[in-house]
Amino acid sequence: MIKNITIIGINYFPEDSAIGLYTTQKAEYFTKKGYKVTLITGFPYYPQWRISKEYKSKPFFFKETINGVSVLRFRQYVPSNPTFFKRVLHLLSFTFGSFINLFKTPKPDLVISIVPFTSSILLGWFLKLIYKSKLWVHVQDFEFDIAAQTGLGTKTSGIFKILFFIEKKLLSTANIVSTISHRMLENLKRKSKKDTYFLPNWIEKNQLNAVNSCHPFSQSDKIKILYSGNIGEKQDWNYFIMFCEALDPQNYEVIVVGDGANKNWLISKINKFSHVHYHPPVSYKELSCLLQSVDLHILFQKTTVVETNMPSKILAMMASGKPSLVIGNERSEVKQIFEKSNGGLFFKAYSEELIKELEKLTQNTSKSKKMGENAREYVISNFIKDEILDGMIQKVEAL
Repeated sequence: MIKNITIIGINYFPEDSAIGLYTTQKAEYFTKKGYKVTLITGFPYYPQWRISKEYKSKPFFFKETINGVSVLRFRQYVPSNPTFFKRVLHLLSFTFGSFINLFKTPKPDLVISIVPFTSSILLGWFLKLIYKSKLWVHVQDFEFDIAAQTGLGTKTSGIFKILFFIEKKLLSTANIVSTISHRMLENLKRKSKKDTYFLPNWIEKNQLNAVNSCHPFSQSDKIKILYSGNIGEKQDWNYFIMFCEALDPQNYEVIVVGDGANKNWLISKINKFSHVHYHPPVSYKELSCLLQSVDLHILFQKTTVVETNMPSKILAMMASGKPSLVIGNERSEVKQIFEKSNGGLFFKAYSEELIKELEKLTQNTSKSKKMGENAREYVISNFIKDEILDGMIQKVEAL
């Protein structure tokens, strides 16, 4: 019977977006259900790519208890300019410190390794060997695939062959492997012969409640278009600049809320636009209000990225009850979601047709409202937190 669970992953509270948010909610849900949970993690740094100020004075090894979860932290190296090789140093730093923290965790019945980082699997396998624990590997991003697809490592193909070989070997050490989209699950099955499980990200029910939609960032009388999330390598910011140039400044306002490795570059590019405004990230509690305050959401993924990640921001965008305009790979699960839900517009590349369809949609308020309602209903039917995590707990007990 599983009682003690150790989760290994670099992102955790107070990070309240992306992987950190879901790992935190997962750990706290297990605690709520009566499990004893220990979290081996790093110092909070994402998406700003710097250690948060609340933790700068903490010792390199730091233990705290957050909402019943015992959290063991190591102050990992965080590059301000995360190039490919600096990311490798970032990974190695976290792995080294977390290896030491392995010896501080109670004997686990189950170890859950969160990818990224792939080295979290190595740490989980070590605990499995020592304590005869079960090992569950959960893939939020295929980090090596993404690095190759976004061009971070195109000059080091030999290294990538080695990395993919290591990834395959590490996945083979698990009892069960899971990931967050069906396309990623197909990719996972090619990498591993282990039992697989579909474990998508989710929306909390309170995110679906109607809120006061008058957010300070979106008080303009213009049609308000929002990008909220990581300003990183997976997004096509050249498409975004072209998009901003094509919009009529008299009718549209574009709001960018977020942080990430490409933030400074993006801000330098949008300074020339009177109708494009940048704001730092809002808290998780404030996010629903922001998302419901605008008329349209946008997400321009690099079309080379496929079967390697599923943007968690998609669910929050759809839950807001507002339509979305998305660019992405035609084989991506994001396209399938919007086709099934009829909750937005999907394009395989930027074009004049995209701008024309945007104008048609934003001028047709009844169609726009219906699309938003479709998106919201799709999320309610498929991605509610309690249902997804209860299913995971049933799978855990079956181990």
